[in-house]
Amino acid sequence: MYDDKVIEAFLEHQLDLYPETVAESPEEAEDFLEDTMAAVADTRREVMEYLDEVGVDTEGLSEEEIFAMPEIIEVGDGRYLLLEV
Repeated sequence: MYDDKVIEAFLEHQLDLYPETVAESPEEAEDFLEDTMAAVADTRREVMEYLDEVGVDTEGLSEEEIFAMPEIIEVGDGRYLLLEV
């Protein structure tokens, strides 16, 4: 479900979100992402739609502030990995 780029981005940025490493290998990372039902958005617009759907209050936040949230990880190819804490 999660490709190598998404898994690599998660492994690289997991400590931005969690106080300790939750996955040490790509296999552990994929299991963790599946267990937490992490989502992947193809565009910034999809990110905003997802946040609205799950009830995240973004009112008063700039787009820059929203995309700086640690729960939103830029994959590097235009996509975003979305995590819930």
